[in-house]
Amino acid sequence: MEQQTILLKAEGITKRFAGMTALNKVQLTVYPGKVNVLLGENGAGKSTLVKIISGVYIRDEGDLWLNGEKVEFANVKEAQKAGISIIHQELNMLPERTIAQNIFLGREPMKTGGIVDYKKMVMESRKLLNNLGLDLNPNSLVKNLSIAQQQMVEVTKALSFNLKLLIMDEPTSSLTKNEIDKLFEIVDRLKSQGIGIIYISHRMDELLRVGDQITIMRDGEYIDCVDTDHIDMDEVVSKMVGRKIEKLYNRRWNEPGAVVLRTESLCGIRLRNVNIEVRKGEIVSLSGLVGAGRTEVAKAIFGYDPVTGGKYFFNGKEITRPTPKKSVRMGMAFLPEDRKNEGLLLRKSIKENVVSAGLFKFFPKGLLNDRREAEIAERYRNELKIATTGVEKLAGELSGGNQQKVVIGKWLATGNQFFIFDEPTRGIDVGAKAEIYQLLDHLAAEGAAILMISSEMNEVIGLSDRVYVMYEGEIMGEFSHEEVSQEAIVAKSVGGVKAAKKG
Repeated sequence: MEQQTILLKAEGITKRFAGMTALNKVQLTVYPGKVNVLLGENGAGKSTLVKIISGVYIRDEGDLWLNGEKVEFANVKEAQKAGISIIHQELNMLPERTIAQNIFLGREPMKTGGIVDYKKMVMESRKLLNNLGLDLNPNSLVKNLSIAQQQMVEVTKALSFNLKLLIMDEPTSSLTKNEIDKLFEIVDRLKSQGIGIIYISHRMDELLRVGDQITIMRDGEYIDCVDTDHIDMDEVVSKMVGRKIEKLYNRRWNEPGAVVLRTESLCGIRLRNVNIEVRKGEIVSLSGLVGAGRTEVAKAIFGYDPVTGGKYFFNGKEITRPTPKKSVRMGMAFLPEDRKNEGLLLRKSIKENVVSAGLFKFFPKGLLNDRREAEIAERYRNELKIATTGVEKLAGELSGGNQQKVVIGKWLATGNQFFIFDEPTRGIDVGAKAEIYQLLDHLAAEGAAILMISSEMNEVIGLSDRVYVMYEGEIMGEFSHEEVSQEAIVAKSVGGVKAAKKG
């Protein structure tokens, strides 16, 4: 690629925050019509680098060139004017306004007399949407769009700035498979128009599909850049984490023990006649497409959502009118999919988060003890290798992988032995994933019962003793780890013949 015209070149980029070096002489090259995937563990400096390129941060050292000219961006607007836009993982849309209003926010076409030319704005928005092959009405309110459609509007908005370079940060983290396929079609269309793309993702299967190059970062430094045509994924992972991960999915297949959880024709919000069981020493997965009802099963069992029919039993006892508080005291733990809004107190310290689920156990008289809290938090900080300067640090200041470890630590501290893990590795890097996989295996080997929900097929196949596949609120099939395959899961996920009820 060295003979090609370079669209963007970053060289010697250094950034410090409060005396700490976040980036140290990092380099990156992007070519027109090519995708450079930025790969690295959480905390590697990827987000800091793209924020410098997109004008969010100002670098301390180094140079940026765009189309051969050295550039300086004091803010995001200057970068956008130069043709650089970023789509963040958390979308920044105004839900009560239309697609057209969001696309041209702050730079609406005006008529004489200072009146917004809404007709022209709609017409220009429709042209931009058509350019991406999107069948969306510019007059539609953003709040009525799916997450995938909102992302497409963000891409359309970027195009309206005479786009040259698009930065996409974890764009598929909340999308279904069909939506991901549509997004990749958009990426291919942008590439055909000569637009360069920086793409951040932790999903290894996406790298080969979407990337032309992979730039590897570690601990705020540039490690290597490789073409995807000549890639050794084991070598890429080793460079990324600074150590060799021998086997990502390393399970000890235990003889399962007594049944911990059993449901009988469980019904609830988007659930119908769900029959599952989880035994001691097992990892049992709920698989299926997004919206199939997997999370709803978990929330009904834990007491977040109402049970409208059927029964369920925990350690042989029928549970009626469950609540989260009751479930925790019975011995359940629930790690939700949305760790930031449902699993953590972001404005509280690591210490306060770790003890939060077990306060009734640690302080039965209701009198908190700061030293005891710190001792408990330090134990799980060390056991889970939570990267932090101390347990007094706010949970919201941690990387995604370390936030997930705090949530896990919170539930381990309770001593509970039934765990519901809903998307346990979403948005975290491969190094943190490997550690969580080892933890799941360890818990199962120690006799814990685990119900896991995951949208990552390899994760489900690599870790599960058994897999239940859901479709439209029902269980469509059950597979042992010897039987399960990607083809089998996909067939049931799209409504294949329902499995006969075991009897």
